[in-house]
Amino acid sequence: MAEVDETPLSVRKAQDFAQWYLEVIDRAGLIDKRYPIKGMKVWTGYGWKVIRLMDDLIRAHLDADSHQEVNFPLLIPQTEFAKEADHIKGFGSEVYWVTRAGDNDLDVPLLLRPTSETAMYPMFSLWVRSHADLPLRTYQLVNTFRYETKATRTFIREREIHFFEAHTCHADFEDAEAQVRSDLQIMETFAEQLALPYRVSRRPEWDKFAGADYSLAVDAYLPSGRTLQVGSIHQYRENFSRPYNIAYETADGARAFVHQTTYGMSERLLGAIVGLHGDDRGLVLPPLVAPIQVVMVPIFRKHNREEIVGKARALIDGPLASARLRGQPLRIHLDDRDIRPGPKFFEWELKGVPLRVEVGPRDLDNRTVLAVRRSDGAKQPLQLSHLAEEVVAQLMTVHTQLLEAAAAVRAKDEHHLAVLPSKGADFVGIATAHWCGAQPCALRVEELVEGSVLGARVEQTGSSTTPTDVHPPSGATCVSCGGAATKVVSVARTY
Repeated sequence: MAEVDETPLSVRKAQDFAQWYLEVIDRAGLIDKRYPIKGMKVWTGYGWKVIRLMDDLIRAHLDADSHQEVNFPLLIPQTEFAKEADHIKGFGSEVYWVTRAGDNDLDVPLLLRPTSETAMYPMFSLWVRSHADLPLRTYQLVNTFRYETKATRTFIREREIHFFEAHTCHADFEDAEAQVRSDLQIMETFAEQLALPYRVSRRPEWDKFAGADYSLAVDAYLPSGRTLQVGSIHQYRENFSRPYNIAYETADGARAFVHQTTYGMSERLLGAIVGLHGDDRGLVLPPLVAPIQVVMVPIFRKHNREEIVGKARALIDGPLASARLRGQPLRIHLDDRDIRPGPKFFEWELKGVPLRVEVGPRDLDNRTVLAVRRSDGAKQPLQLSHLAEEVVAQLMTVHTQLLEAAAAVRAKDEHHLAVLPSKGADFVGIATAHWCGAQPCALRVEELVEGSVLGARVEQTGSSTTPTDVHPPSGATCVSCGGAATKVVSVARTY
């Protein structure tokens, strides 16, 4: 049997984050980037399992929030795409066009969905007829296509994107706002499951989603010193329902247009997980999205291989069969390959398996096994008499350590920008700044820090049905013009 490649990563994370990031993805086997179209990739079995586990988590949240999963066609007619002018302005330069089918030129050109508003909303106009049809809550998990002209980067900037999108219709603005708040609460829980700290910002008017009344962006902070937008929530009011004629008959017989929202996230979430949690030994996966949560490695010699492997398998089929992590059975893999333990340890560390359990004859004589956490490398003997409980506790420790370590990375590089730096000065991290709200001031900030004004900070928790902006203290002045500040904004270099 071929030995595992135990060559260490060629660069350290702190030395060259960009190269480290790409190498970890490649060596861990999440995708195969050799597909002959730039910006498109092949998901391997291991990588696809990770993304599907993430899909399962968001499905559970949306199902619990009374959403129905749907699946719309990939192709959108140009006639429908053209109904929303702002949308075309936002995506017109990024779409892939289909103009020919077989030997025939198409009468109406088609495009591959860059996002699905213009595909779904003509159907919503048929589905929504009366107030009894509202609210309408849908979502789908699909691939979207955008002709990215900048340099592509796996999971972060792609031309084919694994995408989650929720689309809702409501009787009025207040009910749509309640949906936005529900989406923020879902994001809070979902991000905790991924051990992913984040910030929510209300994007400036000139940087909001095409067609939105306002846009809330979810930004994760990476150890490279840059932020990565991993999700967004948009309040549309009637901006799409009017051109697509999504209207309903009210209880008193009047006709009104619906108010709409969307909530979207992409595979950038996986990019954030790789960048935040990985280390110089490879990938580190949060337990809830790890295809293998526990790898059991029997430590044997030729004369006792069958005995030790048998006892390891008995532990999986016995006490560990009933173990649950947040209600779900553990995903356990028995690595009984007839190779040395060292290469096995190296491979599973590279793939980010949260917990390794070593089963050797001395351990079994002591009625224990040895657990090794991927998050910090700590080793801990576990008692066979309480094996299920102790394995689950170790996995929860891994989760907590990842969340705390990621939050510490962000906190270390968070600061307040009281004075604008000179152009070309080093700027690392995510800063807060007081801002008057004027676009020229924001553009000046962006020019000098060579980054982006992400937008006004938004409170991430609470039960209010209206997303609340964080306000500056009384008397605060704009970092750019010195006038009265009206907003606290986030400033960062971005991907």
